[in-house]
Amino acid sequence: MQQITSRENPLVKEYIRLGASARHRAGQGLFVLEGARLAADALDSGARLRAAFFETGVLERHAALVRRIQAQKIPVYGLTAPVAAKMAATQTPQGIFCIAEILDKALSLDKISIYGAYLAVEAVQDPGNIGAMLRSAEALGVDGVLLSPGCADIWSPKVVRASMGAVFRLKVYELQDFCGTLRALRAQGMKTLAATADAGADDLTREPLSGGIVACVGNEGAGLSAGCLSVCDKRVTIRMKGRAESLNAAAAAAILMWEIEKQR
Repeated sequence: MQQITSRENPLVKEYIRLGASARHRAGQGLFVLEGARLAADALDSGARLRAAFFETGVLERHAALVRRIQAQKIPVYGLTAPVAAKMAATQTPQGIFCIAEILDKALSLDKISIYGAYLAVEAVQDPGNIGAMLRSAEALGVDGVLLSPGCADIWSPKVVRASMGAVFRLKVYELQDFCGTLRALRAQGMKTLAATADAGADDLTREPLSGGIVACVGNEGAGLSAGCLSVCDKRVTIRMKGRAESLNAAAAAAILMWEIEKQR
């Protein structure tokens, strides 16, 4: 196992650059992940690792994971504590880091089941919210998530971490034409719903939600765009008590998906 002792090592610099730049990730077709759980999730889900890095002090504790990675002929590097500290992006780092190949998330309509349930997310830029939505989508059993341009990069370290590995397993599609895709799915018979804070919208809990459905959620500040609203069959809202004016986007999405799955 080759040891990396310098924080200026080219592999260390590349790992940090991949973590910091969505453009660089897209150009290289690579992303980074940190921690034993995510490394194992990536392997279990068929993601291809290019390299793995372990702080020397944790090698014995994670020997089984090291052997599993080495068995796939993936280069494994040892790190000194200062190098591991430079690579870490978490508050309590485990000293485990990987570079992996980005999975294909391009959408073709034949990948969408017109009888399925999908969450469509427009312009949500907070990576923690996107990751939480993916985690909830997997937990609640929806068939996939559609992301508009302007959403946080799903391969950013914060999204990967917040999704708890759901980004590897869930069908997530990054769309080029959000409204056009919604229009096409609606033309195929899928019901399109727009979640809104508008008090005049229909109560979500009283809406029939069976059959093929695409439920749209926008960001907290602007909500859904006028274009998205125009191609949705119906506007629904989550009735709230107290003085709250709106919900966090991830919380709203989780409630929306819960109601959909409850009727399926």
